[in-house]
Amino acid sequence: MMGSLTFIRHNAHRVDVDDHAMLMHVPTTSLFEMDEVSRAVYELFRRAGSADAAMLRRELGGRFAPQALTDCLQSLISLDILRDTDAPETPIRVQKVEDIPLSTIILNVNTGCNLACTYCYKEDLTTPAKGEKMDFATARAAIDLLIAQAASRDRVNVVFFGGEPLTNMPLIRQAVDYAEARAAEAGKTVDFSLTTNATLLTEEIADWLDAHRFGLTVSMDGPRAMHDRNRRTVGGRGTYDVVAVKVRMLLARYRSRPVGARVTLTAGVTDVLAIHDHLINDLGFAEVGFGPATSGPIAVFNLQPDMLKSVFEDMKTLGRRYVDAAIRGENIGFSNMHQLLTDIAQGMKKAVPCGAGLGLLAVDKDGELHLCHRFVGSSQPTYGNVTTGIDVPKLAAFVEGAQDRSGFGCKTCRIRSICAGGCYHESYARQGDPFAPVYHYCDLLRDWVDFGIEAYTRIMQANPSFFRRHLTPRRAA
Repeated sequence: MMGSLTFIRHNAHRVDVDDHAMLMHVPTTSLFEMDEVSRAVYELFRRAGSADAAMLRRELGGRFAPQALTDCLQSLISLDILRDTDAPETPIRVQKVEDIPLSTIILNVNTGCNLACTYCYKEDLTTPAKGEKMDFATARAAIDLLIAQAASRDRVNVVFFGGEPLTNMPLIRQAVDYAEARAAEAGKTVDFSLTTNATLLTEEIADWLDAHRFGLTVSMDGPRAMHDRNRRTVGGRGTYDVVAVKVRMLLARYRSRPVGARVTLTAGVTDVLAIHDHLINDLGFAEVGFGPATSGPIAVFNLQPDMLKSVFEDMKTLGRRYVDAAIRGENIGFSNMHQLLTDIAQGMKKAVPCGAGLGLLAVDKDGELHLCHRFVGSSQPTYGNVTTGIDVPKLAAFVEGAQDRSGFGCKTCRIRSICAGGCYHESYARQGDPFAPVYHYCDLLRDWVDFGIEAYTRIMQANPSFFRRHLTPRRAA
């Protein structure tokens, strides 16, 4: 029948959901529902670690036909969940990077901001009066670089960031006109997005953004008491009342794309359920996403382990509401859950945690190229300039180095193909090394992914059309 086979524990993960035994193939994050034969074989190898033909006949031969066992074993061998005991360890394959196929460029159009949010991570942030603005020549060169590097892509993205990007609205208008013209010449579609604190929005600006189909994200932290705790003016006043008025105006007239809110969870601002309810039901945002602060420069704002655990439990409670709504065919606008289910539904296989440095680069006011917008102003190296081009060998070395984090323990982690070590900037800010995993998140992220598998399975069983209606259209957009 065969020689001895060994169970490769780090390539398989079982999650039981109601009466369904789901097997995640860890290298690809593919999900399979196990039948009676595969359950029995899996449990035998999980318990024993290895088995030969004699042991299989003894343990399972009385329950299952030989052909059924053989077919199951072959399937598990093909997935590298079972392997010949004498076979060598499979080496990590590092994909060589020879080009940088950009799809997105982030323009940091101003270091200045009209607010003074106490938890802000931006290392180059200044007040409006001291803000250093990007000029049009730099933006134009960045767009030219994007178009050139995206030769094989039909769609490109230009993202405006700050500081507060609306403090440099003249540049944004110029850049949009130029990007639309250049994209048309190249036979491409260009999408725009912008993150704003909303305080500078006017009806005219909102309508202009709508006309150019901007994807908008508003930074807002919930009801007045929570929002005003950290999101204040330079003079120290809370901003909720101003922001709420602007948001209601925006949402009343914005039609081109759904508008989402981005919430920063800090010590004292952790009521996920109340924040989501207010932003969705009282103000009318389409989506709300939460970002726990754990590595900011001012430690008092960072969530400590007990706070972080509590936040994840609340996110799971909100996630259960998401599942109940999805079964009814409704989407309650919980971005974190939406992204998790998208990753699972698509069978994500990440060698690196995100597109930073590969599909995406950020540009500072001087035209220097950074891994992403979060690194602008940091001590981390840059990777070329919009006028001289990308330093491909330097950037390739970084991306190739990021693919093998086995020295940090990632090799045997069951969510390595979803997490891939986590956010470079989070690791850099927390541990001084962009390659170090986000250890303070690891256990919670593993639990969060298990929760996502449960959610995915329940929705698929009760209302599979939800994924076609709510996940696929978003991905295509």
